[in-house]
Amino acid sequence: MRQSVQCTAFTSDERKCMPESSTRTVQRALTLLAAVCEQGNASLAEAAREADLSASTALRLMRTLESSGFLARSEDGMFRPGPWLIRLGAKTFSREMLIPLSHEPMESVVDATGESVYLSVPGLHETAMYIAIVEGTFSVRHTNWVGRTVPMEGSAAGQVLRGETPETGYVVLQNTVEDDVTAICAPISAGGHVVAAMSTLVPTYRLDEQRQRACGIALVEATARVSEALGDE
Repeated sequence: MRQSVQCTAFTSDERKCMPESSTRTVQRALTLLAAVCEQGNASLAEAAREADLSASTALRLMRTLESSGFLARSEDGMFRPGPWLIRLGAKTFSREMLIPLSHEPMESVVDATGESVYLSVPGLHETAMYIAIVEGTFSVRHTNWVGRTVPMEGSAAGQVLRGETPETGYVVLQNTVEDDVTAICAPISAGGHVVAAMSTLVPTYRLDEQRQRACGIALVEATARVSEALGDE
C-alpha cells in the first residue's frame, strides 16, 4: 500500500537547521581536500579558512575524509593526503604521466648497471604492482613481471611505497619474493609523498657490495629526476 506524502513549507530558520544537500556536502568536502593537497599538509583552522567554512563543519567533513582514507592526520593534528588518495594519484600517474616520464631515467639505470629496471605503484589489497620495465643487457636477467603484483609486506617495493626508505635513499632486500634474487629499490615522490618505486631485481650471485652500491646510486639519481618532473619539491 502506497503511503501519501505531504509537502511542508519551511521557514528560512527551519531550512537553516535542515541537513545540507548531498551536492553541497560533496562540494565542501572537495574544497577541503583541495586545500590540504595544495599545501601538502594543513591544520583544521587553515583548511576551514581556505574553504570558507566554520571549524565545526570543516572538522566533521575532514573526519569523514580521514575515515575513508582520503585524508590522514599526524600526531600534531595536521591533516595531509591519505593513503587512498595517494593510491589513486599513483594510478593516474601510471596511466598518463608516470610511465613516459620514467622511461628515460630507467634507461639510464640500465646503462649504468646492465640490470633490468622496474616501475611499480600501489596495487589493491596491500600489494605493489609492476607497471613498466626496461630490460637489462645481461643474458641472465629477471623475467618480465609487468602486470604482476607482490605483497607490500616483505618486498623492497612495498617497503619503499610505505615510506620506509632508509637514509641511503634505497632499500636492499635479498631472497624475499624470489630465491636467489636481490631487490634494490628507490622511491618516486610527488607533492611530498611516495607515489611509485623504481627497482632493479638482480641475481644475487653477481651482486657484490660495489655493484649493489652502484645500482642504488643509479636508482636514486633516476628517481630524483622523475620526482622533479612530477613537481616534487
